[in-house]
Amino acid sequence: MRVDIQSELFHWASERSGIDEEIIAFRFPKYASWASGAATPTLRQLEDFARFTMTPVGYFFLPSPPKESLPIPDFRTIWGRDLRRPSPGLLETIYICQQRQEWYRDFAQTTGESPLTFVGSASVQSDVVSKATEIRNFLGLDLDERRRYPTWTDALRGFISRADDIGILIMCSGVVLNNNHRHLDPLEFRGFALSDSFAPLVFVNGADTKAAQMFTLAHELAHLWLGASALSDIPSTGPSINTIERWCNSVAAEILVPIGILGIEYNEASEFCDEVRRLARRFKVSTLVIIRRLFDMGAISQARYVHEYQVEEEILRAIPKSSGGNFYLTQAARVSKRFARALVASTLEGQTLHRDAFRLLGFSKFSTFQELGHSLGVL
Repeated sequence: MRVDIQSELFHWASERSGIDEEIIAFRFPKYASWASGAATPTLRQLEDFARFTMTPVGYFFLPSPPKESLPIPDFRTIWGRDLRRPSPGLLETIYICQQRQEWYRDFAQTTGESPLTFVGSASVQSDVVSKATEIRNFLGLDLDERRRYPTWTDALRGFISRADDIGILIMCSGVVLNNNHRHLDPLEFRGFALSDSFAPLVFVNGADTKAAQMFTLAHELAHLWLGASALSDIPSTGPSINTIERWCNSVAAEILVPIGILGIEYNEASEFCDEVRRLARRFKVSTLVIIRRLFDMGAISQARYVHEYQVEEEILRAIPKSSGGNFYLTQAARVSKRFARALVASTLEGQTLHRDAFRLLGFSKFSTFQELGHSLGVL
């Protein structure tokens, strides 16, 4: 059975996927004929093509390519870059997080949880230092405790745990659902926040460095305090022209590296690169954050700041990412321990269908579900 598809949809799906057309043509020898309208695929060929290009198969039956837009405000354009359309991985990640948030909102309301008063309690007119101090105290983030963590990974886990304790769903993953062949690109986005008074959610791109994830988490928490959902990439050396992003960046920096403490800690007599790395270890943040804060403090000029930032950025990009670890710990981090515990418990009580739980968790085996429950102390 062959299906009549508008030829432009093949071009659209190829471009949307981000896969080089030569690779697509190698995988599908008749691709050029389909894209020109000279031939039509069978239903099986169309399904294979849709799967390979990560395109919902139903889109191919539309009269023209759909206009896909992000369902939350996109603040990645603040640096004037020509951004490509959202990748399938980014869109799918936002959609599944919205579904998880909707599920948890219903769960929280059903179980009698109260709305979280900190969501939307700030505005961009709020004083940065006082609001950052409030957030840090609300989370119970102790700078000396953070310094005692042996690694950035441990510090990040501690930060996430504090946010989880106050009712925030923190989801950190570097892949789409549990597909380790579909990596999320930190150059496309660093994270996003989905504001809700019952189920505030933060997603952190786990493909980024652990130290960079610390800043992303702090930045997205600031978004929740504003009550503003948003997608962010949180780069680089220029000042943001977006008021909300500028405020969130400033608050995040002050949460992690208070300017008053940095002024006491900074040793101007030390070699600059060595001192930046020492301070990064001290505060458990990226060296890029330290360089930015030294500029904020007036310790370096803008010209030197731009130069040092760019040099350090190149160094960090060259560092290989680590992988591996315990699957169930990783799974809990990907979907939020708070969410996973609630979903497993609700499913075991018969309030949620196993089918729906598996879809929200991103796997299909009951044995995996049981082991996740054991690892979370629910079973």
